[in-house]
Amino acid sequence: MTRQFTKASAAAGLMLALAGPAAAQGIGEQIDSIFAASTGWFVNLIFANVFGVPWIVSWLVIAAVVFTAYFGFIQIRAFRHAIALVKGDYSDPNDAGEVSHFQALATALSGTVGLGNIAGVAVAVSIGGAGATFWMILAGLLGMATKFTECTLGVKYRNEYPDGTVSGGPMYYLKKGFAERGLPLGGFMAVLFSVFCVLGALGGGNMFQSNQAASQVNAVTGIPTWVTGLILTVIVFIVIIGGIKSIARVTEKVVPFMGIGYVLLALLILVMNADMILWAIGEIFRGAFTDSGIVGGIVGAIIQGFRRAAFSNEAGIGSAAIAHSAVRTKEPITEGFVSLLEPFIDTVIVCTMTALVIIITQQLVIDPETGLYVLNDAGRIATVGDTDAGVPLTSAAFGSAFGWAPFAMMIAVVLFAFSTMITWSYYGLKAWTFMFGEGKTQEMIFKLIFCFFIFVGSVSSLGAVLDFSDAALFAMGVVNIVGLYFLMPIVKRELNSYWSRLSTGEIRKFQ
Repeated sequence: MTRQFTKASAAAGLMLALAGPAAAQGIGEQIDSIFAASTGWFVNLIFANVFGVPWIVSWLVIAAVVFTAYFGFIQIRAFRHAIALVKGDYSDPNDAGEVSHFQALATALSGTVGLGNIAGVAVAVSIGGAGATFWMILAGLLGMATKFTECTLGVKYRNEYPDGTVSGGPMYYLKKGFAERGLPLGGFMAVLFSVFCVLGALGGGNMFQSNQAASQVNAVTGIPTWVTGLILTVIVFIVIIGGIKSIARVTEKVVPFMGIGYVLLALLILVMNADMILWAIGEIFRGAFTDSGIVGGIVGAIIQGFRRAAFSNEAGIGSAAIAHSAVRTKEPITEGFVSLLEPFIDTVIVCTMTALVIIITQQLVIDPETGLYVLNDAGRIATVGDTDAGVPLTSAAFGSAFGWAPFAMMIAVVLFAFSTMITWSYYGLKAWTFMFGEGKTQEMIFKLIFCFFIFVGSVSSLGAVLDFSDAALFAMGVVNIVGLYFLMPIVKRELNSYWSRLSTGEIRKFQ
């Protein structure tokens, strides 16, 4: 019965995609119209400014500072041990779970290392100047403690099933952790988080990714967006149909390839302009602590840096805890250690590389007489050739060194979008099955919905839908952070126990 449903549903899903771009675009426009009329208040609430700063950014950054202090700068103390765990030094293949520490990290990274590293950083420096880079790095370092907290809880309170599969994430530790401590509203918060997670997965983790990938391919090669959308729909379906193990097998290959390839290309440009590196670093510090002519001055640089880090590494959102919960381990704290590497790689390394390339290739226009940035009519920093901020600005920066860079950037955008989609399909799936129950039927329904919206996103401009999905994604962080504040004593207990047993030799490398 299950097999018949699977085949029929798969065929139905592909038929929806094959209905053509016009049908999908028509549906997209109807959806966008509905969302614009009914959800604008929610979007405005989540992204509202308080004293000139988006309150949701302050919410995430303050939480990161709290966790950093509470766990005694765990991102520094546990960094070396985290690397050992990823290498497999302490891994027992007989432990419960579905994927290795490395696969869990790669899967979570594939959801964060994405278009934000290419487009988002470009937007940040085009508004906040080079100084935004400093605050972005600082926020990334602080966010490591948040990832540690949420991913430890994700493993501790996950569900383990007889067939070897597991389900975990904020919805599970909110419900079970609150019940364990005798706190109310855990179940309600878990469902609320799940609703926001599904909406965020379909929008920011899906339609936005396919839209940007299809648009970039069209701009470089002229291939129609619906063709790219259809190809992505089919490939993503093939990957996610196999569950987390299939996703992990793909991400452990794709993420190192795309991440290392992107960083190496950036490093090559930096080496070619080695004489500019100290100048660029000076610009970053100058812009971080002085008024370099940008709108908002130092405060503007701080806001853009913190905002980009929050949008990029998703520390506090709770999404990564879903992927990390699938790890093979009997010690929840070990995956907390592994997860703190995620913001370091995503923000401190990849985002910083993008910013340095843009700065060193001098894409931002500076007045030679005053040393201040030149602003355009939109209030952003003027760029060489009036390049739009986002992917075009990053592409122009890489293209200034290599004529073939726009093609490489196109490949990077597609790979980043693809990896983000398959990871967010898993996040959305786990939130979906939490609400509607585990089972092949429930899983297939969500996977088909997810794949259909890949195609819809590729051919439509869904402004209101994407705004709402971004707001839903950060609303996940509101619910999740509240839960982390109440549950962080449990993490500290796990941490103290593990460190004690590690120091006495009770926990040792697996032979």
